[in-house]
Amino acid sequence: MIDLDEFLAQSGIDLRSLEQWIEREWLLPQRRNTAIILSDMDAARARLIHDLKGDFGVNDEGVEIVLHLVDQLHGIRRALAEVRTEMHAARRRDIRRLRGRKPGRFLPARRRP
Repeated sequence: MIDLDEFLAQSGIDLRSLEQWIEREWLLPQRRNTAIILSDMDAARARLIHDLKGDFGVNDEGVEIVLHLVDQLHGIRRALAEVRTEMHAARRRDIRRLRGRKPGRFLPARRRP
């Protein structure tokens, strides 16, 4: 959690921009009662938006497209991480199962494609 002044300093934006970006749902901070809770991830996203608009001259529609693509990439990364975790767990289960076999018992021959 970052306080508002620190957030604005880290992201390089002003309060008005922050309010607009929250209204446009480019930033989705958590809310507690009437207070908004800003994170390091929110600050990184605000820096990206700031760079896109300022340094690269991307218009609002372009920012929305870039943010959508970034969100998709993060979703894909999470999904791949879950698949990788499941694959490792399955491999560990297979190894434990194979170690539990009695000596002298062979595995069935693998079929070649």
